[in-house]
Amino acid sequence: MMEMLWTWLLSFFFILTLLCLLGYQLVCLVDLEFDYINPYDSSSRINNTVLPEFIVQGVLCVILLIMRHWFMLLLALPHLYYNVNSYMKGRHLVDVTEIYNQLSWEKKQRFFKIGYLLVLFILSLFWLLWSIGDEYD
Repeated sequence: MMEMLWTWLLSFFFILTLLCLLGYQLVCLVDLEFDYINPYDSSSRINNTVLPEFIVQGVLCVILLIMRHWFMLLLALPHLYYNVNSYMKGRHLVDVTEIYNQLSWEKKQRFFKIGYLLVLFILSLFWLLWSIGDEYD
């Protein structure tokens, strides 16, 4: 029973990390939109956080697979598939020269990812609290 608690605790923190990384990327895009930062700095800051985001999402899916939490794994797999697909096609990095043309698309993409991860975060929090309750029964 204790491994369930650790699994949900790890997934809670991994999803929280993903939300923070995406929030940081979104802040960089908004700063660029309002001319608080130049395109080169914004692109480099976003591109430095893309690969850690992909790695954290992959590790989260591996943990859910190892612990056989099929429902949460099935909910997390579309995000992983999108990340792997964009990486394979070379669309995962933000281009400095095209960032102004793609600004609205990049913001929409990150808002969608944040909304998707919020659903996973709430479910993970629910299962974490449920496993804590089972641990003390």
